[in-house]
Order: sequence, then structure tokens, then C-alpha cells
Amino acid sequence: MIKKSDNPNGNAHRVVAFLTRDEIDFLDKISKDALFSVGNKLSRSKIISAIVNVIRKLQIDGRGLSSKKELEAKVLKAITQMSQETKKPQQNHSRGDQNERVL
Repeated sequence: MIKKSDNPNGNAHRVVAFLTRDEIDFLDKISKDALFSVGNKLSRSKIISAIVNVIRKLQIDGRGLSSKKELEAKVLKAITQMSQETKKPQQNHSRGDQNERVL
């Protein structure tokens, strides 16, 4: 049963997904890691919901996709691009060259 507090919009729907044993074990590992590290268990559905929200924030859409592998590649590419953008050094817009010393 989905509690209203788990879904602030109050419009959650049940989705049936077929996952491999390895995929389920991975979700369970995330859940157990959360439980043992902070004392709060995350359900499989909360983990999957978080993943969907990340994909939405990355502005991933289904255009040009014909397989699971293509979606995986598109998500990884978006994450890599976002990571590279955050690692770019901030340009120093102060007066003069940033290597210039004032004596």
C-alpha cells in the first residue's frame, strides 16, 4: 500500500516491472545500505522513483531510442556531460590576468 506521505502528489500508480535477480539484489543492497547507515530503509519503489526523477532532471526523453541499451547510453552520456560541466574551472572575471601579481 502506498502512503500519502510517500507520494506528496497523492497520485501514485502501481507499475509491474520484470527485473533480473541481479537487478533486484542491487536495489536491495541500496535499501540495506541506507538502513544500516542511517536507520531508514528505502523501498524498491522509492529507489526506482528516485531514478525516474533523476532521469527527468537530466531531461532524458525517448526520441531515437529503440532499446534498453540505448537508453542506458543516453543516461550515462547526460550524466557524464553534467559531471564535466560542473568540473570546469570557473573563469576569473576579475581585473587583469589571474597570473598577474600585485607588488
